[in-house]
Amino acid sequence: MTETSETRRASCHCGAVVIEAHLPRGLASASRCTCSFCRRRAAATVTAIASKVTVLQGAENLTRYTWGTHTAQHYFCKTCGIYTHHQRRSNPEECGVNLGALEGVHPWELEPLPYTDGINHPSDRD
Repeated sequence: MTETSETRRASCHCGAVVIEAHLPRGLASASRCTCSFCRRRAAATVTAIASKVTVLQGAENLTRYTWGTHTAQHYFCKTCGIYTHHQRRSNPEECGVNLGALEGVHPWELEPLPYTDGINHPSDRD
């Protein structure tokens, strides 16, 4: 897949939350993570620049989940529970955006997707 910088919208299932995100590598950055949270959530993500992720609608309807070092910040719609995006632990200047929440994207068309090693995070090493 060709890397093309683009801006896309994503929304939760009920439509209460809508975000816009700048994807510097476009859909070419799609991947999955093996960390304890992402493997349970199983949502593939694309990379966005954190400063260029804007909540267009429903900021009051977002809830946040964090744990451990509290660097990663995961956002979900309070109504339908869909994960929209998260600030990354590996690089807090980046966000992962739920590939399945992007308008007009069919994640199965991008399979197979690569996995990133979230189990062996550098911050967890002595």
